[in-house]
Amino acid sequence: MTAAYEEVPFSELLHRPAATTGRLDAIRALRLRRRDAGDLALMRVDQLEQDATVVDFTARLLTGLVRTENTTALRAALPEALPWVTFLPDADVDTLLNELVDVARGAVALDNLAPIALLLTQWRHSAEVYADPALHALLTREPEGDLGPVPAPGEAE
Repeated sequence: MTAAYEEVPFSELLHRPAATTGRLDAIRALRLRRRDAGDLALMRVDQLEQDATVVDFTARLLTGLVRTENTTALRAALPEALPWVTFLPDADVDTLLNELVDVARGAVALDNLAPIALLLTQWRHSAEVYADPALHALLTREPEGDLGPVPAPGEAE
């Protein structure tokens, strides 16, 4: 099995493009470190397409499991994949699974996995609140914790 990725300075790609890209024969991807911007990833198109196929399959499998009411096994496996789910109430775990299926299907259709990452981050933050009783009490206390309905834009005085 090949290594997942190697890190190299972006300048290495600029100064030795053939040698740098040739490394992709032995690894899945290169992480190009940049000083003044976010890092970039360089990978072969066939690897990108294989990854997309696996993500598409996984999203469809997850959808099938949830839609056919086979959620018992899925719920049992969820803490292995997302250990923080332990802190969520049972009803929220069901909501998470349903949202994950819908967002995964949409994200795969758009070839954009960012919505899945965002959803998981949002649910992880919810779990953090439930895991901290003081924070949970602070955020759910009324009226200080909830300032009521927010007026629609343009309706404010």
